[in-house]
Amino acid sequence: MTSLGTAVTYEQLTWPVADEAGYGVADQRAALRQSGPYDAAVPAEIADLRLDLPPGVLAEAEDAAAELARFDAELGTEIAPFTAILLRSEAASSSNIENLTASARAIAEAEVLVGTHRRNAGLIVANVNAMRAAVDLSDDVDAGAILAMHRALMESSDPATAGRWRKEQVWIGGGPFGPRGADFIAPHHARVPGAVDDLVDFARRRDLPVVPQVAIAHAQFETIHPFPDGNGRTGRALLQAMLRYQRLTRRITVPVSAGLLADTEGYFSALHAYREGDAAPIVSTVSAASLHAVANGRRLVDDLRGVRAGWRELITARSDSAIHRVADHLLIRPVFDAALLNRELGIRTGNARRYVDPLVEAGIVVEFTDRARNRAWRAPEVLAALDDFAERAGRRRLP
Repeated sequence: MTSLGTAVTYEQLTWPVADEAGYGVADQRAALRQSGPYDAAVPAEIADLRLDLPPGVLAEAEDAAAELARFDAELGTEIAPFTAILLRSEAASSSNIENLTASARAIAEAEVLVGTHRRNAGLIVANVNAMRAAVDLSDDVDAGAILAMHRALMESSDPATAGRWRKEQVWIGGGPFGPRGADFIAPHHARVPGAVDDLVDFARRRDLPVVPQVAIAHAQFETIHPFPDGNGRTGRALLQAMLRYQRLTRRITVPVSAGLLADTEGYFSALHAYREGDAAPIVSTVSAASLHAVANGRRLVDDLRGVRAGWRELITARSDSAIHRVADHLLIRPVFDAALLNRELGIRTGNARRYVDPLVEAGIVVEFTDRARNRAWRAPEVLAALDDFAERAGRRRLP
Protein backbone atom coordinates (compact mmCIF):
# COMPACT_ATOMS: atom_id res chain seq x y z
CA MET A 1 0.00 0.00 0.00
CA THR A 2 1.19 3.50 -0.86
CA SER A 3 0.41 5.99 1.89
CA LEU A 4 -0.48 9.35 0.38
CA GLY A 5 -1.94 11.17 3.35
CA THR A 6 -5.53 10.52 2.25
CA ALA A 7 -6.51 8.26 5.15
CA VAL A 8 -9.42 9.45 7.23
CA THR A 9 -9.24 9.53 10.99
CA TYR A 10 -12.26 9.27 13.25
CA GLU A 11 -13.89 11.20 16.04
CA GLN A 12 -16.35 9.75 18.51
CA LEU A 13 -19.76 11.40 18.56
CA THR A 14 -23.02 10.48 20.25
CA TRP A 15 -26.25 9.57 18.54
CA PRO A 16 -29.15 10.88 20.66
CA VAL A 17 -31.81 8.73 22.26
CA ALA A 18 -34.57 8.28 19.72
CA ASP A 19 -38.00 9.80 20.07
CA GLU A 20 -40.13 6.65 20.02
CA ALA A 21 -43.33 8.39 18.96
CA GLY A 22 -44.74 7.08 15.69
CA TYR A 23 -42.58 3.95 15.60
CA GLY A 24 -43.87 0.40 15.65
CA VAL A 25 -42.48 -1.93 18.30
CA ALA A 26 -39.73 -3.38 16.08
CA ASP A 27 -38.73 0.06 14.84
CA GLN A 28 -38.65 1.41 18.40
CA ARG A 29 -36.14 -1.26 19.36
CA ALA A 30 -34.00 -0.62 16.28
CA ALA A 31 -34.03 3.13 16.96
CA LEU A 32 -33.11 2.68 20.61
CA ARG A 33 -30.19 0.42 19.68
CA GLN A 34 -28.71 3.31 17.70
CA SER A 35 -28.45 5.57 20.74
CA GLY A 36 -24.91 6.03 21.96
CA PRO A 37 -21.38 6.64 20.67
CA TYR A 38 -20.36 6.24 17.03
CA ASP A 39 -17.22 7.05 15.02
CA ALA A 40 -17.56 9.63 12.24
CA ALA A 41 -14.85 10.16 9.64
CA VAL A 42 -12.56 13.17 9.74
CA PRO A 43 -11.24 13.69 6.18
CA ALA A 44 -7.55 14.24 5.62
CA GLU A 45 -6.47 17.69 4.48
CA ILE A 46 -5.24 17.41 0.90
CA ALA A 47 -4.66 20.99 -0.26
CA ASP A 48 -0.88 20.49 -0.09
CA LEU A 49 -0.89 16.74 -0.72
CA ARG A 50 2.31 15.34 -2.24
CA LEU A 51 1.65 12.64 -4.81
CA ASP A 52 3.84 9.58 -4.54
CA LEU A 53 2.18 7.14 -6.90
CA PRO A 54 3.79 3.94 -8.19
CA PRO A 55 5.40 4.39 -11.64
CA GLY A 56 2.94 1.96 -13.23
CA VAL A 57 -0.05 3.93 -11.93
CA LEU A 58 1.45 7.18 -13.22
CA ALA A 59 2.06 5.58 -16.62
CA GLU A 60 -1.59 4.45 -16.78
CA ALA A 61 -2.70 7.97 -15.92
CA GLU A 62 -0.48 9.50 -18.60
CA ASP A 63 -1.90 7.12 -21.22
CA ALA A 64 -5.43 8.02 -20.15
CA ALA A 65 -4.69 11.75 -20.29
CA ALA A 66 -3.27 11.41 -23.80
CA GLU A 67 -6.35 9.51 -24.99
CA LEU A 68 -8.75 12.02 -23.42
CA ALA A 69 -6.97 14.93 -25.10
CA ARG A 70 -6.77 13.09 -28.43
CA PHE A 71 -10.48 12.25 -28.44
CA ASP A 72 -11.34 15.86 -27.59
CA ALA A 73 -9.23 17.05 -30.54
CA GLU A 74 -10.46 14.39 -32.98
CA LEU A 75 -13.99 15.70 -33.31
CA GLY A 76 -12.82 19.01 -34.78
CA THR A 77 -15.54 20.81 -36.70
CA GLU A 78 -18.10 18.11 -35.88
CA ILE A 79 -18.14 19.10 -32.24
CA ALA A 80 -21.61 20.73 -32.16
CA PRO A 81 -23.84 17.63 -32.22
CA PHE A 82 -21.47 15.40 -30.30
CA THR A 83 -21.01 17.83 -27.41
CA ALA A 84 -24.65 17.41 -26.42
CA ILE A 85 -24.92 13.69 -27.11
CA LEU A 86 -21.77 12.78 -25.17
CA LEU A 87 -22.82 14.93 -22.22
CA ARG A 88 -26.19 13.16 -22.08
CA SER A 89 -24.45 9.79 -22.32
CA GLU A 90 -22.18 10.68 -19.40
CA ALA A 91 -25.16 11.82 -17.30
CA ALA A 92 -27.08 8.61 -18.01
CA SER A 93 -24.07 6.44 -17.13
CA SER A 94 -23.41 8.38 -13.92
CA SER A 95 -27.04 7.90 -12.93
CA ASN A 96 -26.83 4.19 -13.67
CA ILE A 97 -24.04 3.82 -11.11
CA GLU A 98 -26.73 4.88 -8.61
CA ASN A 99 -29.13 2.27 -10.11
CA LEU A 100 -31.12 4.93 -11.96
CA THR A 101 -31.77 3.44 -15.40
CA ALA A 102 -33.94 4.35 -18.38
CA SER A 103 -33.80 3.83 -22.11
CA ALA A 104 -32.47 6.51 -24.43
CA ARG A 105 -36.01 7.01 -25.69
CA ALA A 106 -37.41 7.54 -22.17
CA ILE A 107 -34.67 10.04 -21.33
CA ALA A 108 -35.11 11.97 -24.59
CA GLU A 109 -38.88 12.08 -24.16
CA ALA A 110 -38.50 13.33 -20.59
CA GLU A 111 -36.45 16.27 -21.86
CA VAL A 112 -39.11 17.32 -24.36
CA LEU A 113 -42.50 16.15 -23.10
CA VAL A 114 -42.71 17.73 -19.66
CA GLY A 115 -44.90 15.93 -17.16
CA THR A 116 -45.27 12.69 -19.13
CA HIS A 117 -42.06 10.88 -18.17
CA ARG A 118 -41.21 8.12 -15.75
CA ARG A 119 -39.48 9.01 -12.50
CA ASN A 120 -36.06 7.57 -13.35
CA ALA A 121 -35.98 9.34 -16.70
CA GLY A 122 -36.76 12.64 -14.98
CA LEU A 123 -33.96 12.12 -12.46
CA ILE A 124 -31.52 11.37 -15.29
CA VAL A 125 -32.57 14.55 -17.08
CA ALA A 126 -31.80 16.41 -13.86
CA ASN A 127 -28.35 14.83 -13.95
CA VAL A 128 -27.94 16.10 -17.52
CA ASN A 129 -28.61 19.57 -16.12
CA ALA A 130 -26.00 19.01 -13.40
CA MET A 131 -23.42 17.92 -16.00
CA ARG A 132 -24.24 20.95 -18.11
CA ALA A 133 -23.81 23.18 -15.06
CA ALA A 134 -20.45 21.53 -14.37
CA VAL A 135 -19.22 22.37 -17.86
CA ASP A 136 -20.63 25.91 -17.75
CA LEU A 137 -18.99 26.58 -14.37
CA SER A 138 -15.64 24.99 -15.15
CA ASP A 139 -13.81 28.31 -15.58
CA ASP A 140 -13.39 28.24 -11.81
CA VAL A 141 -13.89 25.17 -9.63
CA ASP A 142 -15.00 26.53 -6.27
CA ALA A 143 -17.58 25.88 -3.56
CA GLY A 144 -20.18 27.98 -5.36
CA ALA A 145 -19.79 25.89 -8.52
CA ILE A 146 -20.24 22.66 -6.56
CA LEU A 147 -23.41 24.02 -4.94
CA ALA A 148 -24.72 25.05 -8.37
CA MET A 149 -24.11 21.55 -9.76
CA HIS A 150 -26.05 20.03 -6.87
CA ARG A 151 -28.83 22.59 -7.27
CA ALA A 152 -29.21 21.69 -10.95
CA LEU A 153 -29.32 18.00 -10.02
CA MET A 154 -31.77 18.13 -7.12
CA GLU A 155 -33.99 21.20 -7.52
CA SER A 156 -36.79 19.28 -9.24
CA SER A 157 -36.80 16.28 -6.84
CA ASP A 158 -35.73 17.80 -3.50
CA PRO A 159 -35.76 21.61 -3.62
CA ALA A 160 -35.41 21.91 0.16
CA THR A 161 -31.84 20.54 0.10
CA ALA A 162 -30.79 21.44 -3.45
CA GLY A 163 -27.62 23.52 -3.53
CA ARG A 164 -27.14 23.51 0.26
CA TRP A 165 -24.53 21.78 2.40
CA ARG A 166 -26.08 19.16 4.61
CA LYS A 167 -27.10 20.01 8.17
CA GLU A 168 -27.29 16.44 9.40
CA GLN A 169 -25.19 13.32 9.85
CA VAL A 170 -25.21 10.93 6.87
CA TRP A 171 -23.88 7.42 6.40
CA ILE A 172 -23.58 4.70 3.75
CA GLY A 173 -25.11 1.29 4.41
CA GLY A 174 -26.57 0.23 7.74
CA GLY A 175 -30.10 1.06 8.80
CA PRO A 176 -32.36 4.12 8.57
CA PHE A 177 -32.48 4.96 12.28
CA GLY A 178 -28.89 5.92 12.95
CA PRO A 179 -25.28 5.54 11.82
CA ARG A 180 -24.08 2.78 14.13
CA GLY A 181 -23.13 -0.29 12.09
CA ALA A 182 -22.96 1.62 8.79
CA ASP A 183 -20.33 0.79 6.15
CA PHE A 184 -19.06 4.38 6.19
CA ILE A 185 -20.06 7.29 8.40
CA ALA A 186 -19.34 10.60 6.70
CA PRO A 187 -17.86 13.59 8.54
CA HIS A 188 -20.06 15.53 10.92
CA HIS A 189 -21.89 18.23 9.00
CA ALA A 190 -20.05 21.01 10.85
CA ARG A 191 -16.86 19.89 9.08
CA VAL A 192 -18.30 20.09 5.55
CA PRO A 193 -17.59 23.74 4.59
CA GLY A 194 -13.97 23.62 5.73
CA ALA A 195 -13.38 20.24 4.07
CA VAL A 196 -14.81 21.52 0.80
CA ASP A 197 -12.57 24.61 0.92
CA ASP A 198 -9.56 22.32 1.37
CA LEU A 199 -10.75 20.20 -1.58
CA VAL A 200 -11.14 23.28 -3.77
CA ASP A 201 -7.59 24.40 -2.97
CA PHE A 202 -6.36 20.98 -4.11
CA ALA A 203 -8.52 21.03 -7.25
CA ARG A 204 -7.11 24.41 -8.33
CA ARG A 205 -3.47 23.37 -8.19
CA ARG A 206 -1.56 23.46 -11.47
CA ASP A 207 1.47 21.40 -10.41
CA LEU A 208 -0.09 17.93 -10.58
CA PRO A 209 -0.76 15.41 -13.38
CA VAL A 210 -4.40 15.93 -14.26
CA VAL A 211 -5.86 12.41 -14.15
CA PRO A 212 -4.46 11.61 -10.68
CA GLN A 213 -5.55 15.03 -9.46
CA VAL A 214 -9.08 14.59 -10.80
CA ALA A 215 -9.36 11.06 -9.39
CA ILE A 216 -8.20 12.10 -5.93
CA ALA A 217 -10.45 15.16 -5.87
CA HIS A 218 -13.43 12.97 -6.78
CA ALA A 219 -12.60 10.45 -4.04
CA GLN A 220 -12.17 13.25 -1.51
CA PHE A 221 -15.54 14.69 -2.46
CA GLU A 222 -17.21 11.31 -1.97
CA THR A 223 -15.48 11.01 1.42
CA ILE A 224 -16.76 14.42 2.54
CA HIS A 225 -20.27 13.51 1.27
CA PRO A 226 -21.38 17.13 1.60
CA PHE A 227 -25.05 16.66 0.67
CA PRO A 228 -27.94 14.60 2.05
CA ASP A 229 -28.43 13.01 -1.38
CA GLY A 230 -26.92 13.18 -4.86
CA ASN A 231 -23.28 12.99 -3.76
CA GLY A 232 -22.24 10.37 -6.31
CA ARG A 233 -23.76 12.15 -9.28
CA THR A 234 -22.51 15.56 -8.15
CA GLY A 235 -19.03 14.12 -7.54
CA ARG A 236 -18.88 12.74 -11.08
CA ALA A 237 -20.07 16.10 -12.42
CA LEU A 238 -17.20 17.67 -10.48
CA LEU A 239 -14.84 15.23 -12.20
CA GLN A 240 -16.00 16.57 -15.58
CA ALA A 241 -15.67 20.18 -14.42
CA MET A 242 -12.09 19.53 -13.34
CA LEU A 243 -11.15 17.96 -16.68
CA ARG A 244 -12.29 21.21 -18.30
CA TYR A 245 -10.77 23.46 -15.65
CA GLN A 246 -7.39 21.77 -16.05
CA ARG A 247 -7.77 22.01 -19.87
CA LEU A 248 -7.38 18.30 -20.51
CA THR A 249 -10.72 18.39 -22.31
CA ARG A 250 -11.68 21.65 -23.97
CA ARG A 251 -14.81 20.96 -26.00
CA ILE A 252 -16.49 17.69 -25.07
CA THR A 253 -17.68 15.71 -22.07
CA VAL A 254 -15.95 12.33 -22.22
CA PRO A 255 -18.33 9.73 -20.70
CA VAL A 256 -15.97 8.59 -17.95
CA SER A 257 -18.89 7.27 -15.89
CA ALA A 258 -19.58 4.83 -18.72
CA GLY A 259 -16.10 3.49 -18.06
CA LEU A 260 -16.73 3.27 -14.31
CA LEU A 261 -19.85 1.23 -15.06
CA ALA A 262 -17.62 -1.51 -16.47
CA ASP A 263 -16.54 -2.33 -12.91
CA THR A 264 -18.65 -0.62 -10.28
CA GLU A 265 -17.45 -3.04 -7.61
CA GLY A 266 -13.87 -2.03 -8.35
CA TYR A 267 -14.88 1.65 -8.30
CA PHE A 268 -16.44 1.45 -4.84
CA SER A 269 -13.53 -0.66 -3.60
CA ALA A 270 -11.11 2.02 -4.82
CA LEU A 271 -13.03 4.70 -2.92
CA HIS A 272 -12.72 2.57 0.22
CA ALA A 273 -8.98 2.13 -0.34
CA TYR A 274 -8.61 5.90 -0.73
CA ARG A 275 -10.17 6.42 2.71
CA GLU A 276 -7.73 3.86 4.09
CA GLY A 277 -4.81 5.91 2.77
CA ASP A 278 -4.10 4.33 -0.63
CA ALA A 279 -4.95 6.60 -3.56
CA ALA A 280 -3.40 4.36 -6.22
CA PRO A 281 -6.55 2.25 -6.83
CA ILE A 282 -8.83 5.24 -7.51
CA VAL A 283 -6.25 6.73 -9.88
CA SER A 284 -5.98 3.40 -11.71
CA THR A 285 -9.76 3.07 -11.77
CA VAL A 286 -10.32 6.51 -13.27
CA SER A 287 -7.49 5.93 -15.78
CA ALA A 288 -9.02 2.65 -16.94
CA ALA A 289 -12.49 4.19 -17.03
CA SER A 290 -11.19 7.04 -19.19
CA LEU A 291 -9.68 4.63 -21.73
CA HIS A 292 -12.90 2.61 -21.78
CA ALA A 293 -14.93 5.79 -22.17
CA VAL A 294 -12.89 7.02 -25.11
CA ALA A 295 -13.21 3.69 -26.92
CA ASN A 296 -16.97 3.59 -26.32
CA GLY A 297 -17.35 7.26 -27.21
CA ARG A 298 -15.51 6.77 -30.49
CA ARG A 299 -17.83 3.89 -31.33
CA LEU A 300 -20.87 6.06 -30.60
CA VAL A 301 -19.55 8.89 -32.75
CA ASP A 302 -18.82 6.48 -35.61
CA ASP A 303 -22.31 4.97 -35.32
CA LEU A 304 -23.94 8.41 -35.44
CA ARG A 305 -21.81 9.47 -38.38
CA GLY A 306 -22.98 6.37 -40.21
CA VAL A 307 -26.61 7.10 -39.39
CA ARG A 308 -26.34 10.67 -40.68
CA ALA A 309 -24.54 9.57 -43.85
CA GLY A 310 -27.33 7.12 -44.59
CA TRP A 311 -29.91 9.86 -44.25
CA ARG A 312 -28.25 11.95 -46.95
CA GLU A 313 -29.18 9.31 -49.49
CA LEU A 314 -32.80 9.30 -48.28
CA ILE A 315 -33.40 13.06 -48.21
CA THR A 316 -34.27 14.42 -51.66
CA ALA A 317 -34.56 18.09 -50.68
CA ARG A 318 -32.09 20.73 -51.87
CA SER A 319 -28.90 20.97 -49.82
CA ASP A 320 -29.90 24.40 -48.50
CA SER A 321 -33.31 23.22 -47.29
CA ALA A 322 -34.15 23.46 -43.60
CA ILE A 323 -34.98 19.75 -43.79
CA HIS A 324 -31.24 19.07 -43.57
CA ARG A 325 -30.98 21.35 -40.54
CA VAL A 326 -33.70 19.36 -38.82
CA ALA A 327 -31.93 16.10 -39.70
CA ASP A 328 -28.64 17.40 -38.30
CA HIS A 329 -30.41 18.43 -35.11
CA LEU A 330 -31.72 14.90 -34.59
CA LEU A 331 -28.24 13.90 -33.42
CA ILE A 332 -28.71 16.38 -30.58
CA ARG A 333 -32.45 15.95 -30.05
CA PRO A 334 -33.63 12.51 -31.22
CA VAL A 335 -37.07 13.26 -29.74
CA PHE A 336 -38.69 16.56 -30.66
CA ASP A 337 -41.91 18.45 -31.19
CA ALA A 338 -42.80 21.60 -33.08
CA ALA A 339 -42.14 23.82 -30.09
CA LEU A 340 -38.58 22.49 -29.82
CA LEU A 341 -37.93 23.17 -33.53
CA ASN A 342 -39.16 26.72 -33.01
CA ARG A 343 -37.10 27.25 -29.89
CA GLU A 344 -33.83 25.71 -31.11
CA LEU A 345 -33.92 26.13 -34.90
CA GLY A 346 -36.22 29.13 -35.33
CA ILE A 347 -38.73 27.16 -37.42
CA ARG A 348 -42.21 28.56 -36.89
CA THR A 349 -44.53 26.08 -35.21
CA GLY A 350 -47.06 26.28 -38.03
CA ASN A 351 -44.37 25.36 -40.58
CA ALA A 352 -42.92 22.37 -38.71
CA ARG A 353 -44.79 19.72 -40.70
CA ARG A 354 -43.38 21.15 -43.92
CA TYR A 355 -39.90 20.07 -42.80
CA VAL A 356 -40.77 17.03 -40.73
CA ASP A 357 -43.12 15.21 -43.13
CA PRO A 358 -40.34 14.49 -45.68
CA LEU A 359 -38.29 12.91 -42.87
CA VAL A 360 -41.30 10.78 -41.91
CA GLU A 361 -41.78 9.70 -45.53
CA ALA A 362 -38.09 8.78 -45.74
CA GLY A 363 -38.39 6.63 -42.61
CA ILE A 364 -35.92 8.79 -40.67
CA VAL A 365 -38.36 9.86 -37.97
CA VAL A 366 -41.64 8.41 -36.73
CA GLU A 367 -44.52 10.12 -34.99
CA PHE A 368 -45.39 8.56 -31.65
CA THR A 369 -48.27 10.70 -30.39
CA ASP A 370 -51.91 10.12 -31.24
CA ARG A 371 -52.93 13.72 -30.97
CA ALA A 372 -54.09 16.08 -33.71
CA ARG A 373 -52.16 18.83 -31.98
CA ASN A 374 -48.87 18.87 -30.05
CA ARG A 375 -47.44 16.05 -32.11
CA ALA A 376 -44.00 14.64 -31.33
CA TRP A 377 -41.51 12.57 -33.30
CA ARG A 378 -38.44 10.44 -32.65
CA ALA A 379 -35.42 9.23 -34.64
CA PRO A 380 -35.19 5.46 -33.95
CA GLU A 381 -31.70 5.00 -35.41
CA VAL A 382 -30.19 7.65 -33.13
CA LEU A 383 -31.94 6.21 -30.08
CA ALA A 384 -30.73 2.72 -31.01
CA ALA A 385 -27.13 3.98 -31.23
CA LEU A 386 -27.47 5.51 -27.76
CA ASP A 387 -28.89 2.30 -26.32
CA ASP A 388 -26.04 0.36 -27.92
CA PHE A 389 -23.59 2.73 -26.23
CA ALA A 390 -25.33 2.13 -22.90
CA GLU A 391 -25.20 -1.65 -23.31
CA ARG A 392 -21.47 -1.52 -24.03
CA ALA A 393 -21.07 0.54 -20.86
CA GLY A 394 -22.91 -2.10 -18.86
CA ARG A 395 -26.38 -0.59 -18.64
CA ARG A 396 -29.08 -3.02 -19.67
CA ARG A 397 -31.62 -2.04 -22.28
CA LEU A 398 -34.95 -1.01 -20.81
CA PRO A 399 -38.36 -0.54 -22.47
